[in-house]
Amino acid sequence: MMNTKLVSRLAPGLLALAMSAPVLAAGPAMDATQKQPLNLHAIAMFFVFVLLTLGITYWAASRTKSASDFYTAGGGITGFQNGLAIAGDYMSAATLLGLTAMMYMQGVDAYIYMLSFFVGWPIILFLMAERLRNLGKFTFADITAYRLNQGKVRTMAAVSSLTVVCFYLVAQMVGAGQLIKLLFGLDYTIALFVVGALMMVYVTFGGMVATTWVQIIKACMLLIGGTTVALLAFSQFGFSFEELTNRAMEVHKLGQNLLNPGSLLADPVTAISLGLGLMFGTAGLPHILMRFFTVTDAKEARKSVLYASGIVAYFFNVIAIMGLCAILIVGQNPQFFEGGVLGGKVIGGGNMIAMHLAQAVGGNLLLGFLSAVAFATILAVVAGLALAGASAISHDIYARVIMKGKANEATEIRVSKFATIGLGIVAVLLGMAFEKMNIAFMVALAFGVAASANFPVLILSMYWKGLTTKGALVGGYLGLFSAVTFVVLSKSVWVDVLGFASPIFPYTQPALFSMPLAFLATFLVSMLDGSTEAKAEMDAFEDQYVRAQTGVGAATAAAH
Repeated sequence: MMNTKLVSRLAPGLLALAMSAPVLAAGPAMDATQKQPLNLHAIAMFFVFVLLTLGITYWAASRTKSASDFYTAGGGITGFQNGLAIAGDYMSAATLLGLTAMMYMQGVDAYIYMLSFFVGWPIILFLMAERLRNLGKFTFADITAYRLNQGKVRTMAAVSSLTVVCFYLVAQMVGAGQLIKLLFGLDYTIALFVVGALMMVYVTFGGMVATTWVQIIKACMLLIGGTTVALLAFSQFGFSFEELTNRAMEVHKLGQNLLNPGSLLADPVTAISLGLGLMFGTAGLPHILMRFFTVTDAKEARKSVLYASGIVAYFFNVIAIMGLCAILIVGQNPQFFEGGVLGGKVIGGGNMIAMHLAQAVGGNLLLGFLSAVAFATILAVVAGLALAGASAISHDIYARVIMKGKANEATEIRVSKFATIGLGIVAVLLGMAFEKMNIAFMVALAFGVAASANFPVLILSMYWKGLTTKGALVGGYLGLFSAVTFVVLSKSVWVDVLGFASPIFPYTQPALFSMPLAFLATFLVSMLDGSTEAKAEMDAFEDQYVRAQTGVGAATAAAH
């Protein structure tokens, strides 16, 4: 069922995709992927998941009566539930597919790469979680605009949020289409419409309550599926990591270097830029930040991050075991060869290594379950993104900028639902338009914008008394446009998409350059701003600081 050779290969240029869209959806070679025979196990399990989540949406719709219910589930999610939901939001299908294949091919380098995604969590835990919950209401723009000019700052925050959300959405939709074509045997366009329609149903009718439970169920499925495959595979080596690694090094093309870092050091500037983007981009992703407003208080917000960190860290280790086991179980079995074997040595790997491993250790039933998990994963991430985008449109732009805070809740929720439908249609259309295009730059852009436009202004608004509206606007917009410009001028777009001979910007990751620019501009413009408004904004920091530390006023803000 899964033995058709997949032509697409992992490549260094696809690293940016690893957490945001399956790597199989990442390049011109995609058109060589063949539609597979119908995977009946996968389709049956997927329908069970869809029926379950639609039932939850029906239940959630009856509980979603106010704006607080729609955006933040009424602030009634526990720390453990929210931690599972955050992990579900963060771990996309590529965590399972892309990183397993990367581990299979590159060994410990892939593990170092996973650590880049993980190190963003301590920043959120120690610097942001408590203040986010105490200061925010529905979106992170509530915090950046707390003591600054509401209209201008919210507009800037909404623009950067929508930029991140749209590029993430496109990556997910293209990934979904290619994944379903490969795993389920369905057409690409049909897959796009299925994902788009389900996303609109979850968010429009169930709001944050339904989205949260879809993410929780998906996270549990991902953990169960991955753990089962890893345990079945690892048991073939007596659960001995030493035996596994020794045997893997004997057959892998890297030999002893399988457990030595290497490829990331070849271009240290790109590696550092990538690490910064992943680390600080995580702390600027609107759909992740939004989850901190769903818990009851700051204590539960901290618990959320702690649980999410533990779950993500655990799953990364599961993936590492799967990738190493696959070297021997998949790489030495001619039935599953994708990268091929030369002289008895594994020389490469395809994007479906995790699926091949599932079939090798658990047959078609486990393969079907893991396939359904991969699709459920995309659905959950897309729902979270859609809700974050809709919130930016309805709460920040419509309610606060256009209506200047005078919109009634019913109208605001209605606008949010229309925005969700609009985002769903846009996502499907963009997914169709970008089907055969390299989308690595979109995800690099999403992390780059989050790290360059959202994170600097957000962290400075929470910690620096001297931040002014002018500084926030200049820094935010400069971070946004510089990140976009650097990616457009890089090889990812300038050469691979636009067809020019050589890139103008020599690196594929923008964060090392665009994030310091944003911080510097914000600092300098704020320091030079001697206006009366700036003085009033600085004076208001004391009130903000008290609320950030104590949460006084936060509970009533969330309960309106």
